[in-house]
Amino acid sequence: MSMEAYVNEAVSKFRKLLEEQIERSEKMRTAPEKKDFSKTQKIVVGTIDGDGIGPILMAQANRVLKVLLRDELASGRVEIREISGLTIENRIALGKSVPDDTMNAIKECDVLLKGPTTTPKGGSMESANVTLRRELDLYANVRPVTIPEENCDWTFFRENTEGEYVLGSRGIEIPDILTMDFKVTTEPGTKRIARTAYEFARNNGKKRVSIVTKANIMKKTDGSFSAICHEIAKEYPEIETDEWYIDIMTANLVNPRIRNQFEVFLLPNLYGDIITDEAAQLQGGVGTAGSANTGDRYAMFEAIHGSAPRMVEEGIQDYANPSSLFRAIELMLRHIAMPEKADALSNALTVCSETERRVIVTGNKDGATAGEFTDYVIETLIKANA
Repeated sequence: MSMEAYVNEAVSKFRKLLEEQIERSEKMRTAPEKKDFSKTQKIVVGTIDGDGIGPILMAQANRVLKVLLRDELASGRVEIREISGLTIENRIALGKSVPDDTMNAIKECDVLLKGPTTTPKGGSMESANVTLRRELDLYANVRPVTIPEENCDWTFFRENTEGEYVLGSRGIEIPDILTMDFKVTTEPGTKRIARTAYEFARNNGKKRVSIVTKANIMKKTDGSFSAICHEIAKEYPEIETDEWYIDIMTANLVNPRIRNQFEVFLLPNLYGDIITDEAAQLQGGVGTAGSANTGDRYAMFEAIHGSAPRMVEEGIQDYANPSSLFRAIELMLRHIAMPEKADALSNALTVCSETERRVIVTGNKDGATAGEFTDYVIETLIKANA
């Protein structure tokens, strides 16, 4: 193929991407009404095992759910529905990041509790998470992180459907010359994540929102994100707003002199992905933090770590830490208007992971298994409710 043919093909492809993103942007301006779970007669919770250590962690998560939701499951107000088909083997065989029948089953649920999934390196298959976030319009990735001994209480609001991820598998390549990927920022997409962050701050007594970008370099996309967030901030005059570049903010989080001054973070997709892993590591490791992906109709809750193929290869998958998925359950319970149950789980995890620590998971054979730690959590839950 001639160079001119490659350029013409790239221009045609880019035009199509532009048209798709303009259409997506317009659809966001007519958002559906948010679901009120306090008034919902029946709640369907879909569970997906995922890959690698996922099935082991999800088995333990189901044990915790059955204890916490015993009465609701018995009465039929809550149904736990296992969803299959999202294994890496099935996705590769079908050539789809999320198979159609799996997606249809997910859309019949209200919320999804999901184990980690593997994304193939290279090729054109995008992450299952990216597909789910886009198809379910889960625009807010919310990750709370705490370091109690330093009085750090952080909540990260990461835009979840745009940035580098929305077109991450649809870049342009001219062999032996160049490759290009695309980053997308829309006005309605940025407004809704900004408003979500500021509403959280207002409703939870937070006094500071920190916008994190690289607007000095990514002047169009990050520059737009920054300007729109500051526009929304004017609607919340009681909340202090500041802005940091992502490289400096990553340094701020490891600076014990100032990191406890931050409260709510508002970030585009890629920066949020990276910095929330850093924050979770400071909390105690990526195995200790849960993640909420929420939209107006659907919500997905998951651990923030990956499928850990190394642990499977080494035969130590039973020693994986289920705490991150348990924290995701806590977030899910708050989302479906069951704060008392969420508090009970949060308190039990604090006892098991921070105060008593009678059973310690290390991720290796020198520590407890996921099942042994879950026994401890359930025992603590039951004791607290006695």
